[in-house]
Amino acid sequence: MEDGSPYVSLVEIAADGGGAPVVFISDLAQHTMNLRRTPVASMLVDGSGGSLDGPRLTLLGALRPSDDPRLKARYVAQHSGAERYAGFADFGLWRFAVERAHLIAGFGRIAWIDAGELLLPETAWVPLAEAEAGIVSHMNEDHADAIALYATVLKGAGPGDWRMTGIDPEGVDIADGSRRLRLTFDTFVGSSHEARAALVDLVKRARVASMS
Repeated sequence: MEDGSPYVSLVEIAADGGGAPVVFISDLAQHTMNLRRTPVASMLVDGSGGSLDGPRLTLLGALRPSDDPRLKARYVAQHSGAERYAGFADFGLWRFAVERAHLIAGFGRIAWIDAGELLLPETAWVPLAEAEAGIVSHMNEDHADAIALYATVLKGAGPGDWRMTGIDPEGVDIADGSRRLRLTFDTFVGSSHEARAALVDLVKRARVASMS
């Protein structure tokens, strides 16, 4: 705030291929006006489910505007509701430059984490990010049956219109409306060739499991 007071807001986040949070926010919002005065910010990612014994992560760093079209497409893919205002001139993408994080993983399990331990370096994720849109489109258009197996067999979810929304070196994201699932790769994936092999491996595992 102008007087230096802290200000807390609730936002939806996505992440770039290295794990840094990304938000898509209105220029008219109070939090955006605050960020334009000073980008220094903190962000709480809550996985506690309302329990003080549950995990949560507080990120410290700075939020700065980004005009990366790939990053915007990734955000909209993971938050389909953002499509209705994605073209508005008064909305913009902001990326969180994480400096360090404070993890509370449960009672007595507390630690500070440096950004280098939390995020992937750009050299590790940018090559796959450049191929992400093509991989996601191909999987959704030609391999919807494989994505359905990922959801129903590997994750135990109910049937639905499951679609891939993103891929990064550590895993793949799929969704059916508000239902979102994350599948983690067994090995690090750094290229489109390695991504194809990892996705094929996932569907092979799902088909074997479905027959057992």
